[in-house]
Amino acid sequence: MRRREFIAFAFIGSAAVAWPLAARAQQSTLPVIGFLNSASPQPFANYVSGFRVGLKQTSYIDGQNVTIEFRWAEGHYDRLPEMAADLVRRKVAVLVSTGGPPSVMAAKAATATIPIVFTIGTDPIRLGVVTSLSRPGGNITGVNLFATQMESKRLGLLRALIPGVQLIAVLLNPNRPNYAFQVKDVQEPAAASAAPCPLWVKSGHRRTFRQCPLYPRKRTSKLNRVVG
Repeated sequence: MRRREFIAFAFIGSAAVAWPLAARAQQSTLPVIGFLNSASPQPFANYVSGFRVGLKQTSYIDGQNVTIEFRWAEGHYDRLPEMAADLVRRKVAVLVSTGGPPSVMAAKAATATIPIVFTIGTDPIRLGVVTSLSRPGGNITGVNLFATQMESKRLGLLRALIPGVQLIAVLLNPNRPNYAFQVKDVQEPAAASAAPCPLWVKSGHRRTFRQCPLYPRKRTSKLNRVVG
């Protein structure tokens, strides 16, 4: 399937654009858009609102001429494969995968025929999602936000803002498919710098930093943090 047959989808801030579903709209039931996300609804409320606005701007309104089926894993990545499979069984017209690599990989594994449109912060080529940015191939395409490729820039900015930084703790999630790439993207620029960058890796919320043995117990501590 060629790229132009996919959704033209951008999911940044509150902007989104939708896709032609005219052929599928001939069915007796409304065409279904599957929306798969690895997180919870609350943090993505503004994005979902923008997604609906984008659909409306192209004359697609949920409940009128299209139906959106949401699936939220709420941080439980092990639920994503079954959620993606369920949407495939629902015979969705297109599968929108957001919330990072876990949901993208689950969607890709669930179907090789239903069009998948994703947003991702990791290089989709390195992760094995697509074969090329210009010609992704197969049934999948999307938007790369280039988030993890900015790790070296984040470290450089931290050093510029806090001269003499001595310790940097990085909070990463080992359960994410792009974990190894994130570690590498932090370690390599850190090793190339004169400033040390010991990594303390932990899966969890930002408050997990308080469990770090390097976490400052006094205001005089030299620890500085980068949240991955």
